[in-house]
Amino acid sequence: MVGLARSGLAAARVLLEFGEVLATDSGAPELPPDFDALEVELETDGIALLKRVRTIVKSPGVPRDAPVVVEGLRRGLDVIGELELGWRLLGSEFVAVTGTNGKTTTTELLGAIHREAGIDVAVAGNVGTPLTALVGGPAPGVVVCECSSFQLEDAPRFAPEAALLLNLDEDHLDRHGTLAAYRKAKLSMFSRQRPVDIACAPVGIDPGGPAQRVLFGGPGAALELSDETLVWHGDLLLATGDVRLRGAHNLENAMGAAAVALARGIDREAVRAGLRNFAGVEHRLEEVAERGGVLYVNDSKATNVASAVAGIGAFKGGVHAILGGSLKGGGFDGLRRTVAERCRAVYLIGEAADRLAADLADTVELRLCTDLESAVRGAAGAAAPGEVVLLSPACASFDQFRDFEQRGERFRSAVRSLEESS
Repeated sequence: MVGLARSGLAAARVLLEFGEVLATDSGAPELPPDFDALEVELETDGIALLKRVRTIVKSPGVPRDAPVVVEGLRRGLDVIGELELGWRLLGSEFVAVTGTNGKTTTTELLGAIHREAGIDVAVAGNVGTPLTALVGGPAPGVVVCECSSFQLEDAPRFAPEAALLLNLDEDHLDRHGTLAAYRKAKLSMFSRQRPVDIACAPVGIDPGGPAQRVLFGGPGAALELSDETLVWHGDLLLATGDVRLRGAHNLENAMGAAAVALARGIDREAVRAGLRNFAGVEHRLEEVAERGGVLYVNDSKATNVASAVAGIGAFKGGVHAILGGSLKGGGFDGLRRTVAERCRAVYLIGEAADRLAADLADTVELRLCTDLESAVRGAAGAAAPGEVVLLSPACASFDQFRDFEQRGERFRSAVRSLEESS
């Protein structure tokens, strides 16, 4: 087992039930007490362990160019990811959700739709609960699984009964190297589906593979957006105003979720109820507080340009946007138009601050801030009633935070501190 973060620990725990497990991590994570039986080497590349293993299972955060993975492949060992392992061990029907943006929200929405229909469902994958954490308990009837490119590049047999592609934009070039390699990872699962399976995608993107196509969005799609209504095969599903999620990008997420659910035969009333009732998830346009007429919104999961454009674009204007974090490869020119149209000012933090300042020059007022807390204070001092202070970073979080969740929690804390000091 290579990598002992959340997914790696879950996979190792499952593997201990089947035989001898060796584990390695280049860092020094704190292991839970029940891992005393696990043979672990920390702060090492793990290559010395390979003479004793047949298969490498790797955590999604471990790149394929890690020395132990490269050497394992050279020796002809099997290399799979935690997603592949969980899928092989579970007997459930799978609905897989992938795309550059909107995966978590759509996966949780699909879970809500299944629950509205009274279907036994578990939500797992990149969404937070590792897939292998479901192994060993009662197998759910359906697993709705969020699948990242990191997971899919190590899932050589993964073939879900239904697969949903939401969108494809430039992302994770620091890991995949090229857009073509990133796209290949995202679409790999579609190539292994069967003709009886379902492949759902937006109009204009062909995911490939032999499965039945179900399109959403444009004219002629199975689920069509027409005159502010959603129409399924010519019949009204509901008005777009009835979708509870905020923003045009979330309307697209809702269409994808509805299309794959309806194509699988889920009752229309359950789909309608899910779209009307689902309010979203943490760190995705999460409304944290309203103070002095200013709305504070946590969109920490906006870790790339496209998702930040969607987050900022969810508001009509008056946005004080906090941007920045660790660099992922690629620039920020794609933010210019939305920032110019919707933002009053932008507050720049982290490793990417200078690059953002260069790419957003001559749009709106740009303020360099020392950290997230000073950015929140600066935005709060400048925002007028009716305006929005929005954390939508367009960057990963690893320069200053453990992950996007910790970053979002720090934003919440900074907003609470404003209330306490007033």
